Amino acid sequence: MLRLEKVNSPSDVKNLSFRELKVLCQDIRKIIIDQTAEKGGHMASNLGVVELTLAIHRVFSTPQDKIIWDVGHQCYTHKLITARKNMFSTIRQKDGISGFPRLKESPHDAFDAGHASTSIAAALGYHWGQSLQGKQGQVIAVIGDGSLTGGSALEALNFAGHLPNNLIIILNDNEMSISKNVGAISSMLTRMSSSKSYVAIRRGWARFWKAIPFIGNKLFNLSERFKGGIKGIVLKNRLFSDLGFRYIGPLDGHNLEQMEKVLINLRDNPYGPAVVHIKTQKGRGFKKAEDDPQSYHGVSPAGKSGETMTSIFGHSLLEKAKGDSSIVAITAAMEKGTGLVPFKEVFPQRFLDVGIAEPMAVTMAASMSLTGLKPVVAIYSTFMQRAVDQVIHDIAINSLPVVFVLDRAGLVPQDGETHQGLFDLTIFRSVPHSQMLAPITKADMDHSLDFALHANGPVFIRIAKDIALKDSGDEEEFIAGRGFFSQDSKPMEQAELLIISLGSLFDQAKKAALSLEKKGLKSHVYSLRWAWPLDDEFLTDLCSKYEMILFVEEGMARGGVGEYLGSLLMKARVDSLYLTKAVPDCFPSAANRKELISMMGLDSSSLVKSVMEKWDELRFEKVVDQVRQNKWTSKKL
Repeated sequence: MLRLEKVNSPSDVKNLSFRELKVLCQDIRKIIIDQTAEKGGHMASNLGVVELTLAIHRVFSTPQDKIIWDVGHQCYTHKLITARKNMFSTIRQKDGISGFPRLKESPHDAFDAGHASTSIAAALGYHWGQSLQGKQGQVIAVIGDGSLTGGSALEALNFAGHLPNNLIIILNDNEMSISKNVGAISSMLTRMSSSKSYVAIRRGWARFWKAIPFIGNKLFNLSERFKGGIKGIVLKNRLFSDLGFRYIGPLDGHNLEQMEKVLINLRDNPYGPAVVHIKTQKGRGFKKAEDDPQSYHGVSPAGKSGETMTSIFGHSLLEKAKGDSSIVAITAAMEKGTGLVPFKEVFPQRFLDVGIAEPMAVTMAASMSLTGLKPVVAIYSTFMQRAVDQVIHDIAINSLPVVFVLDRAGLVPQDGETHQGLFDLTIFRSVPHSQMLAPITKADMDHSLDFALHANGPVFIRIAKDIALKDSGDEEEFIAGRGFFSQDSKPMEQAELLIISLGSLFDQAKKAALSLEKKGLKSHVYSLRWAWPLDDEFLTDLCSKYEMILFVEEGMARGGVGEYLGSLLMKARVDSLYLTKAVPDCFPSAANRKELISMMGLDSSSLVKSVMEKWDELRFEKVVDQVRQNKWTSKKL
């Protein structure tokens, strides 16, 4: 790590020779590989932008110049050379540095990121804001080809191109999805290529080559491949040029010297917005990641083993699709993360990955349902926030039967504030005509999916990034608005406390019940399963049988199910002491799942502490009431 040891700020990178920079790139790649292999993180994307990051920092000067990273998961090199190398071993860990750009972490991080397609709009806002205030500084947006499919990116491109600005957009094309993504925009070239004159010329061209004896077909095929390559370059040039940008590229994204010369020219000779198109290799420097960049995009640290709710969903959907040809699956660039790979392999024609375009996925699902299909849309909870309008406007108003599987719902490890799935309960539970479930076991998922596929309106199924629970209880009895008791609970026996859990915190609730029993407080544990609608009459009657109710959920406390249940019991005049535990008003930072649950006060020991405090208050109040009652009786006598 000889070269990296010398780099304590971006200015140190400017003083290195290209020979030294080559060694520095090797140092940086080694530390990224070692760190992500041990503790998890985004490997392939970061290995692909090492030279690009150094080139940007050699030409521009942060924090005066602003680098806006789209998504942000490719910022590891940026962090290593901006005075955070000594903390790099803590990345994505509790109390460590974030795996994404964070304003509060460093002045070199110009804009928080975590979701895709935001960089161009953010960069444009910075540029305009600085210009209006007479502030100096260049603004550079770095966006990947996958993010360019997002509506926000295309909207910003459309707006920025006609404005008098010197915005620099670096398009990092790592060949993961550019042909598919830009191909959606390529209708411009397709229209030109389908004209009568073009078709006539093309037919004559084909006849010319194929008429050559022996080698004609081979020469024709070679010319087609050559033409395809030229067409790809021309298309990208035309696309950005027509939008008002100066287009440069494509450049070799691993040729640091070439990129530096181009960026210097743009810096010293600014005239209008520019797009610099570079070609990089994901996983560069690590053979396994180069060969399989998708698997090495995000590397998970060693953790609990067991079947996850994600994989259970994927296999359950596949089995149901075998008997129902109307079932189709849709995702937004997350086929592996949402467990849909098995479905895609068996039913490729019934599977659709729309890229990073969640609003589009939801609207397509709406119209698909109108044709008689049963769309199942699998998207991470945090990314479904991007499609709230489409859920309400395109689906819920007409109560269209679309199933949404919200993966990573609740507390999400390592990725920090931007990836927490804590708002779906508050947002979608309030949408008319919608229903929401939170299965926690294999059988529970099977029942929930069966129900959702036969419902008459939108149904949300939220699952956490966790292993499936083993408790079966009496979950076979699937009744709308109700859940099931833990197999360890015996409702026929008397108990003072009822712990109601929504989602995967059920295990924490059961552990808390065991600890409370040792303290002399008998508890029953109930998995609610439903977030909306609830069987109000059943739940009020159930809660009235206990002296105290504890409700636990993996979502925001404000606007959550616990808040609703509390108001329901109050209206029904149920005099049981009610306590709800959920995520307080905050954005949980990076930590592993166990740490996050503890930080939010949702682990079993925290639940026990909260219960005992309230239970002691209740006991004290009852003693005081008894004393008062005795005094009143004595005076009356």
